[in-house]
Order: sequence, then structure tokens, then C-alpha cells
Amino acid sequence: MRRRLPMTLVAASLTLACLAAMDRASAGDGRIDTLEEMFATLKGCWRPPALPRGDPGMQITVLVAFQRDGAILGKPRITFETPEASQADSVAYRIAVMETLQHCTPLPFTESLGGAVAGRPFALRFDDRRNHPKPTEKRAWLTTTTL
Repeated sequence: MRRRLPMTLVAASLTLACLAAMDRASAGDGRIDTLEEMFATLKGCWRPPALPRGDPGMQITVLVAFQRDGAILGKPRITFETPEASQADSVAYRIAVMETLQHCTPLPFTESLGGAVAGRPFALRFDDRRNHPKPTEKRAWLTTTTL
């Protein structure tokens, strides 16, 4: 004689199994759930332009907003470039930034992050200074004098 489990117990165990499977799938599906992950993903896509040896590189900042699905909303806008950069470097970095945004988007946002960032502008700074400038300020307060 075979025992039968009550239907409510079978339904409850199936529900728990489905929820556990969905949780495992969402944790490892590569979707972006935090701002930190979003910035890390964009940083991973960034490829600075090839510059001649000795070129100091530059900084460039772009203002961009995203839709819920991770696509770019509107048109990204360059808001800052290193003032000392040559015209050729400036163009090379603008192209590299736009290629980064084209290759990385749409970003795979989770539903919660997509709702949180939709329409909000982000200033993304790309810093590729190869010879970081040394401070020009004298540190008089650290100099010791023997009297």
C-alpha cells in the first residue's frame, strides 16, 4: 500500500524548489544590480586610445543617462577634457569613450536597478593620465630647520 502526500505539501515543496531555482538563476546570470557593478562593467569595457610613447594622456568626463533596460537615454555629452591636451588626443579620447558606450550598452540591469537609474544623469570620468603631474607646491611646513 502506497502513502500519498497531501496536495498542499506537494504544492508547497514545488513552490520552494521553484523559488530557490529562480534565486540561483538571478544571482549568477550576469545582471547588474548595484551602481558599483555598473561602474565596474563600464571600466571593463574602456579601452584608451593607443598613444605615442611619452604622450601624457588625458582626462575626459561624459554625462550620460540610461533607460530602464540599460540603453543610453538621449545623447551622451562631453563635459570636461584636459585643457592641455592636443586636438588629436582630444578627438582620439572622444572616439574611445563613445566606442566604450556603444560596445557596453545596453547594460544588463536588474529590474530594481533599472528603475532606480532610469533617466538619472551620471558623470563618468575616464582618467588615462600616463605621467601623473607632480605637485608644484612647496612643502615649507615639512622642512626642518636647526637653530
